[in-house]
Amino acid sequence: MIPVIALVGRPNVGKSTLFNRLTRSRDALVANVAGLTRDRKYGEGKVGQKPFIAVDTGGIGGDEKGIDSAMAEQSLAAIKEADVVLFLVDAKAGLTAADEMIANYLRREGKNCHLVLNKVDSVDADQAEADFAAMGLGRAYQIAAVHGRGVKGMIDNVLYDVAPEVEGEEDERSVKARGIKIGIVGRPNVGKSTLVNRLLGEERVVVYDQAGTTRDSVYIPYERFGQDYTLIDTAGVRRRGKVTEAIEKFSVIKTLQAIEDANVVVLVFDAREGIVDQDLHMLGFVLESGRAVVLAINKWDGMGEDEKKHIKTELSRRLNFINFARLHMISARHGTGVGHLYESIEEAYGCATRKLSTNQLTSILEDAVSEHQPPLVNGRRIKLRYCHSGGMNPPTLVIHGNQTDAVPASYQRYLENTFRKALKIMGTPIRIELRSGDNPFEGRKNKLNERQMKKKRRLMEHARKTRKKHKQK
Repeated sequence: MIPVIALVGRPNVGKSTLFNRLTRSRDALVANVAGLTRDRKYGEGKVGQKPFIAVDTGGIGGDEKGIDSAMAEQSLAAIKEADVVLFLVDAKAGLTAADEMIANYLRREGKNCHLVLNKVDSVDADQAEADFAAMGLGRAYQIAAVHGRGVKGMIDNVLYDVAPEVEGEEDERSVKARGIKIGIVGRPNVGKSTLVNRLLGEERVVVYDQAGTTRDSVYIPYERFGQDYTLIDTAGVRRRGKVTEAIEKFSVIKTLQAIEDANVVVLVFDAREGIVDQDLHMLGFVLESGRAVVLAINKWDGMGEDEKKHIKTELSRRLNFINFARLHMISARHGTGVGHLYESIEEAYGCATRKLSTNQLTSILEDAVSEHQPPLVNGRRIKLRYCHSGGMNPPTLVIHGNQTDAVPASYQRYLENTFRKALKIMGTPIRIELRSGDNPFEGRKNKLNERQMKKKRRLMEHARKTRKKHKQK
């Protein structure tokens, strides 16, 4: 079984930097800001033939209040499920009361723990290690995570006894994204993390009544009724003018990348605030990315009948252009309507990845053209000859014909709606590509043979004589 290694310590001691170094990625956000990491983040690493799972956690200070308390609970949960704990301390800051508190907790839990002295690149490492000897955790591994100094030797020794050698077999504790990847996106504080926890059935990510609680995109693979899924909890995206902090800008980038990486996007709205322009901007980006989409109106519980009627009117008016997406009224906190999201997610994913035959698509195209002909262009008729599939997720239909560059947008929408109705495609946009066939004789000059040249001269002579007779008359 692949061992799980949890990285724990006070805030800003370099846990996320070490996580990125061990997993050889940039998955975890890194900045010189205490408390940047809030949720547990999992990643896979490998040393030689020995794989392992690294868990990045939020900092533990011992005096947490509010959101910091929820972050600490996530860190303690990571310690409980870990096989090995790497306890990171800051060589520059020296021993603190928080370090002693964490050390005492690890001893009580009886965990396989290793002391890691980080940031030794600008201090006397041996002198710094002597300050931490009072904790009684043995010799410390001296590393500089930001430069990679000492990291390989440390992880080699840590994995010596706990990690088996494997040859390509996938372990049940693998954290790679698998199955249907579901991105949960929306504005800050609309209930995305609450919905993630409700879908998983556990407190997997930090939930707090504060906008911007989630800062990083968290990938969570799991299985439900034999079907594999990967949930992606993302940071909320505000209007560009309100995003000023560098950390929030990186969070927004991570969210946009998660949308493009997902198979199905669940766009969460706040029923009590209604549909705002930022929601429509997010929806536009999802559609431009070609992702399948499911709409979830959260916080539906506790609303009066008049408020619900008003929200439904607004939804009908502002979301009329996306009538192919399933709409769900849910309460993530109480679980109302959440289970039905899976039905729409699987339907949207199935439609987005369905294989379409050329014969079927061409038949639908012929019926559509017969029902409603394309408009004339300069007195010439546009001919659409045949159609075939050009890709999946989103379904891409390639239509061949002549003068296709002159097909108006209104007629393309007509074709899209026709294909959607005939193929019963729900939950995903359809892309239509129009291609004109090349003229094989374009740019070629017609060369006449000797017989054709003689015939041409006879015709020209006959035409000259005919014109001369007409003049004489």
